[in-house]
Amino acid sequence: MKIANIEAFPTSFPVPEGAGVSLGVGRAVKRDAVVVKVTTDDGLVGWGESHHGRAHTAVAALLQTTLKRLVLSMEATDTVGVWQKIYRGQLASHGMGAGCALAMSGLDMALWDIRGKAAGLPLYRLMGGSARAVPAYAGGVALGYQPPEELVEEARPHLEAGYRAVKLRIGDTVARDIARMEAVRQAFGPDIDILADANTAYTLADVRRVMPAMDALQMGWLEEPFPPHDTHDYRVARGYGRTPLAVGENHFTRFEFAPLLESDAIGIWQPDLSKCGGITEALRIAAMASAQKIAVHPHSSMTGLNQAASIHFLCAIDNPGYFEADVSRGNLFRDALVSTPWRIGADGCVRPPEAPGIGVEVDEDWLRAHPAIEGPGYV
Repeated sequence: MKIANIEAFPTSFPVPEGAGVSLGVGRAVKRDAVVVKVTTDDGLVGWGESHHGRAHTAVAALLQTTLKRLVLSMEATDTVGVWQKIYRGQLASHGMGAGCALAMSGLDMALWDIRGKAAGLPLYRLMGGSARAVPAYAGGVALGYQPPEELVEEARPHLEAGYRAVKLRIGDTVARDIARMEAVRQAFGPDIDILADANTAYTLADVRRVMPAMDALQMGWLEEPFPPHDTHDYRVARGYGRTPLAVGENHFTRFEFAPLLESDAIGIWQPDLSKCGGITEALRIAAMASAQKIAVHPHSSMTGLNQAASIHFLCAIDNPGYFEADVSRGNLFRDALVSTPWRIGADGCVRPPEAPGIGVEVDEDWLRAHPAIEGPGYV
């Protein structure tokens, strides 16, 4: 069963004017993704997602040119061999670095989808896991930096639906961020987890000011206050309070996660299966974290492919954390591109799809009807 063809589809849809949310990286004007289709010589099809990296057409082009030519005719089930071939030929030296990690992630995910379909097994079983309940948090809450009372009303239906944790977007101003966190804690009490993502918008001075309030509110974590390469700031910020620091969605491959073990500054790891090098690499990263009893809370990307794959992944590792359930409004990559990737249960948990492979169907007509929109996704 050999790789016969690889297709990469850069796809977009516009955010309606006036509906674009604001967060630490800007105001959204469109949503992008890269969907990967791999076909074998005996007709099996696997699907994956490469994160767009704000350059979705470039990521797709790398997949359909260099990476495709490197791995065509290799065994589709040889995910380790394919990964190593790309590492030697493109990632390790004179390549596109993070761009290559993004591109190979979707290819790797599609190959795992094929492996599951060939074996007739859902992905979690193929990886040695079980269909356990996975706690989920409602992500994508507070994307508009709205007033505290509006934020409470935005969070309420998600908690009523079953979620026992929510993640707020911060990075506005410290005072307004604290007011929002305080409002959610006061409204819903001590029995929910409140997480916070600054989207790299904080300075060290901001973290020094916000951390005492986060500690008092018993926040679950402070995610990406700084860019991932600001290792000095993370080491310093770790001493400002007890709230764990979380990073990982912008770390690529196990080679960038390894220093996190050495620094001892990061308590929460968040690899993204569509960014870190794929499922093959995410399993290695989880094993590294397991050596220090660090839980892995994978970051979810744009489409239901990544989201369903992340649930399978969490069911197969021995140090699973939360599933990031994208509850953002109007995500057509979750609601229209694919069949339903997950549902929240009354217990606040999700469960993996049971169909072979990743377990979701892709609507190719929808995909082809939504070609790439050029330009920045945030302004």
